[in-house]
Amino acid sequence: MVAGFSQSHHVVFLVAVLLSSLLAVATSASTQQCHDEDKAALLAVYSGLGSPYHFASWTPDTWCCDWYDVDCDSSTGRVVGLSVFQDANLTGAIPDAIANLTHLRTLVLRHIPGLSGAIPHSLALLSNLSQLTISYTGVSGPVPSFLSQLTALTFLDLSFNSLTGAIPASLADLPSLSSINLSRNRLAGPIPPLLLSKSPDQAYLCLSHNNLSGTIPAEFAAVNLSHVDLSRNALTGDASALLGAAKPLQHLDLSRNGFRFSMTGVELPEQLSFVDVSHNGIRGRIPAQVANLSNLQQLNVSYNWLCGEVPGSMARFDVYSFQHNKCLCGAPLPACPR
Repeated sequence: MVAGFSQSHHVVFLVAVLLSSLLAVATSASTQQCHDEDKAALLAVYSGLGSPYHFASWTPDTWCCDWYDVDCDSSTGRVVGLSVFQDANLTGAIPDAIANLTHLRTLVLRHIPGLSGAIPHSLALLSNLSQLTISYTGVSGPVPSFLSQLTALTFLDLSFNSLTGAIPASLADLPSLSSINLSRNRLAGPIPPLLLSKSPDQAYLCLSHNNLSGTIPAEFAAVNLSHVDLSRNALTGDASALLGAAKPLQHLDLSRNGFRFSMTGVELPEQLSFVDVSHNGIRGRIPAQVANLSNLQQLNVSYNWLCGEVPGSMARFDVYSFQHNKCLCGAPLPACPR
């Protein structure tokens, strides 16, 4: 016995320790055992997808917070994440039952080629959703305009699907959206002028490999874009509004479009690390400033109408970065005439 403790005090101490241990166990169990409504919703998702082996751990006699692909909030036990990756055997449409996971913050359905049909309107009920990824699937139909009802959304990735139609202008209404990836679909029409205009942070925009047309919205000049990929579309006009010395832009890919503007006098963002403006109709000279961009790792201005001498220190880029222009010269191209 610890010195100074009476027998009664010792008993009280042991009882207190025992009660504390039991409370800790009970608290741990309560955080692992998800809400009955969430469990019912997950089992309905399981059934809606044909009870695939991928969800073999989803059994009614176990805590659903321990199920594969499921993430629960540690304090409430509510399901806040459902992330399903890489299953070529999983087939069917996105189950409406997902909408019954009312506390869901993250939904990821990625690399599931057998997932088909349209994005269901029921997902508009997920008012707490901040991250939505439906990517590398067979999902088709339009980019739903009802996504604008998901006011907590910060990250939207619908890339590598078979989506068609226009980008809904209503996506610009999302107050916290800072990242959108709609690349590798079959989208057409213009880029909504206010897209990402409310982004509270540096913005990420990827719309590559579609059939978008029209010009870069003038409103983009006021957006703090850090990553822009508009490659392989049918966009035209002046894209220089994306550039500027004070902008946070690090990655710019405008390749294989119909942009026509002059590079002469354009100020480049200091943090640029990737630039591909190849296969357009860009004219003028390469800005001398490009030679001083210490973070620049990749540059491609080939297949344009550029002229004049390549700025110094560009020899680290191969000849393919500059070929097929009107009259560019200087290393790594042949020397300029004197």
